[in-house]
Amino acid sequence: MTLSRIKENIDAIYDQDPAARSRLEVVLCYPGFHAITVHQLSHSLWTAGLYTLARFIAHLSRVTTGIEIHPGATLGRRVFIDHGMGVVIGETAVIGDDVVIYQGVTLGAGAAARMGSATRGMKRHPTLGNGVIVGSGAEIQGDITVGDNVRIASGSILLKDVPDNSIVVGVPGRVIYRDGQKVKDEVPDIEAEAIKSLKERIHKLEKQLLSVSACIQSLQPSTPMSSVNEEEDEPTSPTSTDPVDVFLHGAGI
Repeated sequence: MTLSRIKENIDAIYDQDPAARSRLEVVLCYPGFHAITVHQLSHSLWTAGLYTLARFIAHLSRVTTGIEIHPGATLGRRVFIDHGMGVVIGETAVIGDDVVIYQGVTLGAGAAARMGSATRGMKRHPTLGNGVIVGSGAEIQGDITVGDNVRIASGSILLKDVPDNSIVVGVPGRVIYRDGQKVKDEVPDIEAEAIKSLKERIHKLEKQLLSVSACIQSLQPSTPMSSVNEEEDEPTSPTSTDPVDVFLHGAGI
């Protein structure tokens, strides 16, 4: 890794992270910078055929930074691993330029990992395009391609290709925005439908309970009628003000 590449990475982190107060702080205190710098060395040894030495150096980096990058993985320029603890990047993963990865992210082999040595030498891990942002705890599994300028929400599990300029959310991950436009799901989100169904059922039961309560009180003239909150009796508006709908459509991305 040339000094110009190292300086480029330092500048990228300093420009992107508002918590960075100086470039010296980036050099001394950012495990993502340390892990990527060491990876360049281990990757050079890996491509030279010194596999065991490359793995050993990568292992030392993992112990000291909490970030595991297989020396066979290919990283682009200005990759920023923020915080980084628990990040795992597999052997055949390919990462483009200007990618941001947060803590707890896994770029894994998915089902191919369960096939053992049968998949040795095969492409098993994801390919990330340029400008991708991967939220904390996200899982990207298998030999899939994530296009340029894609944002993957925290905690998502992504198992299929994603086109450029998309926002992905959920388990399993689904595209909710593409090129700035909201995307209608081609496949129903079973989890979202189940939550909506339960919410509607609870609302109906609450209305029935209020109705029964009012009927009982009407049979007891000496007992004053309790006031009913009209706002609670009104059905929830299907607009974006419904907190459940807001959550299911990717709030916080």
